[in-house]
Amino acid sequence: QVQLVESGGGLVQAGESLRLSCVASGRPFNGYAMGWFRQAPGKEREFVAVINSNGGLTKHADSVKDRFTISRDNGKNTLYLQMDNRKPGDTAVYSCPAGILEIPTIRPDDWGQGTQVTVSS
Repeated sequence: QVQLVESGGGLVQAGESLRLSCVASGRPFNGYAMGWFRQAPGKEREFVAVINSNGGLTKHADSVKDRFTISRDNGKNTLYLQMDNRKPGDTAVYSCPAGILEIPTIRPDDWGQGTQVTVSS
């Protein structure tokens, strides 16, 4: 089992940048894929991005492509989501699952508790 802790969320204005982090523990970090999902109030959870175990392959949802970038630092056991040019529609709780890569998404095994991101117009 993998323990995951997200951080970096907050309240920002549209157009501003923010970087989310997700620190993992419990199993060797380079042994599994990681992803980001988000869930807005009253909506289903939505896939955002996925990255394979060594960071060489990434996929992003069309809704965030060219604005968000997923990356990982295996030396620090940390996953990142760089969020640029954010829009009010990006307001959601963002969570990072660890699991198996199934292009174009991930089959999650473990989840973090999530971090709230609020974008004001």
